[in-house]
This record gives sequence, C-alpha cells and structure tokens, in this order.
Amino acid sequence: MVELSAARDVPARHSEADSPRDSLIARFGADRPLKLDAGVSLSPFQIAYRTYGALNSERSNAVLVCHALTGDHHVVGTHPVTGKSGWWETMVGPGKPIDTERYFVICPNVVGACMGTTGPASTNPKTGKPWGLDFPVITIRDMVRAQAMLLDELKIETLFAVAGGSMGGMQVLQWAASYPRRVFAALPLASSTRHSAQNIAFHEVGRQAVMADPEWRQGRYLVEGANPKRGLAVARMGAHITYLSDAALHRKFGRKFQDRENVTFSFDADFEVESYLRHQGITFVDRFDANSYLYLTRAMDYFDLAADYDGVVAGAFKGAETRFCVVSFTSDWLFPTSDSRAIVHALNAGGARVSFAEIVTDKGHDAFLLDEPELLAIVRGFLDGAARARGLSARR
Repeated sequence: MVELSAARDVPARHSEADSPRDSLIARFGADRPLKLDAGVSLSPFQIAYRTYGALNSERSNAVLVCHALTGDHHVVGTHPVTGKSGWWETMVGPGKPIDTERYFVICPNVVGACMGTTGPASTNPKTGKPWGLDFPVITIRDMVRAQAMLLDELKIETLFAVAGGSMGGMQVLQWAASYPRRVFAALPLASSTRHSAQNIAFHEVGRQAVMADPEWRQGRYLVEGANPKRGLAVARMGAHITYLSDAALHRKFGRKFQDRENVTFSFDADFEVESYLRHQGITFVDRFDANSYLYLTRAMDYFDLAADYDGVVAGAFKGAETRFCVVSFTSDWLFPTSDSRAIVHALNAGGARVSFAEIVTDKGHDAFLLDEPELLAIVRGFLDGAARARGLSARR
C-alpha cells in the first residue's frame, strides 16, 4: 500500500513522524519494500518530496531534480527550517532555465537523509526507537530505486529530464544507467562516474570527526538525548573548504581580520575565513542529522558505475537513447574536469548523444549552485533543444 499526503517540516534531529511542512510524503507499506544493494529490504519507508509547476496532459514534461549531499527537496522558495532561499533558486523557477511554467519539477529527499525521508533518525518499526546505526547502508542506486518507485506512484512513466550536481549528478548518471528508457535528457553537473580516493579520504576525515565527538554515543545520540554537534560542525567545516577554490577564498576573505586590527595571539577566530567556517559549521548542525551525514557520504564513496559493468563505464550507456549535457568548472578540484571528460568518453564509447562544456570560473565546486551566467545559458539551451525534440510546447 502507498499513501501520498502533505506534511510539515521540522529540524533534522526530529524523527520523520514529525514530517515536513510544504512537503509531500509518499509512504510505502510493508507490501512495497525497497530492495537495497546491501542485500536487505527496507519497509515500511517514506519519501518526502516537493513539486513545482504542473504536469501536462501527456505527462511528458516532468523534470527530476536530484539534490547534493547536504541539500534536500526544498529547491526553491523559503526553506521551512532555515528560513533561507532554496538551494537552486538560480536554476529553477518561472522563466529560469528549468522553467516551472514549462516543466513539472519533482525533487525527492533521498533515502538515508533527514528531512522527512526515511533515514537513520527515523523510527525503526521493530524497536520503536530511532534506527541509528542499525539502519542499512544506502547506495546511490538505492536512492534512484526509491525515486523510481515514487514516480511509479505518481504515474509518470518517463522523465523529460533528470538534473543535478555533485551527489545529484551521480544520481543522474545512475538514472541513465538503470532506467535508460525512462530518461529523455540528462544533466550531470560537476560530477563523476565514481568517487576518487581523495574524495573518499575527505569524507573519512569528516566521519571520524563526527564519531570522535563523545556526544555521538556510538550512533545512539537520539535515544540517549545527546547531540554530536561539535563533531558534525567540524565535518561540515572541512567539507565546505573542498566546495570552494583557493581563488574564491582569497577574493572573499584574503587574510582580513575579523572585528579586530591585529592578531590576538590566541586561538580565537582572528581571521574572517575562520569565522566564516565556524558559522558554516554551527548553522549546519541545526538542519542536518549526524548519522545521515555518515550514511550519505558513504553512499557517495561506494558509487562506481564501472563496477557494475565489468569495469567498463561505457557499458552503462551502451545503446543509450538519452541525450546528455555534461558540465564541469575549471576551479573545481573536488570533481575536476578530468572526471567530466571521463563521463563524456564513456558516453561516446557507448554511442550516446552528448554535449560537454567546461566553464571558466573561480567559484570552485559550488559553481553549479551559484549565479553562473554561462551555466544558466548552457542548461537553458540544452533543455530548449531537448524540448523541441520531445515535442514540448514553449510554455504551458
């Protein structure tokens, strides 16, 4: 049995039973388990999601937006927990490249996350307590399977497009590999077909920061009334550095002092960049669950499309009819252009239709989230061309 309903949003540390305002919730009963790569099934479970725009009568204008590691399903509008704008306001909305006056946009919160979709902070039906580390390990393919189940319930057989950056881009690639007949166009931005050793290393440092916090309590902090906010804040600070570039940090902060004229000869936040990172860490813990951070970073680490096709990435896209637009950024050292070129080479080898752009910018990995005019023009042009090929009208 599947139940679709509206709900309300709450901070990340609350359970999914308090579900999200401005969200829709799809609840899958015990008769509809999610079969996981870990060899177990998850049931019951639920998916929180949001939609923007309207589905046309042919049900052919749906665009699935996949969020990144620390994102969620609130793509545009005011976020109900943080009060800030949605994470892709530059890209999605009326008249934007992903035009909600033309397309029906769906963004689900991924399995394993903490904003209404079932994850480690959710209630384990067998114990009546939060799952914690008893929650099964999730993969990118598991996230996509769950999204496909959601689309089945919405009676959307095919997607006009799937778009996302970073972990969202991994989901885009997995969609094209797992459900090629359901995806007309794909936009993987600042992403890769597998996580590099360097990126796995960065994630491990973040996970160890969380687990080293005494308040983590072996993952049982919700049951024991604790909160590993210091460890999670440090993990966020370290990760946030990787989303930026040296040039962007220098342009924004340089070596400027924070509310002082000289060094204090202490370990206070003398520099503006230190204060900025501390702020990033502190604000993050108010909206994200520590165990979810462990699970989602692990899902990214495990992602390796080639492993499913005898070590050959091209095998994932053999005979693909999906049209692709791959985008990278010159200052992105987390997912460098070489990763995107590897995607393009694999798509070419598989015979897929693909276009590629490397955008010159100093904004680093986060460039796909920011007001980058060339990116916006590329996405608009690609989707306009795909819409003509699909026979979609200019506006609803």
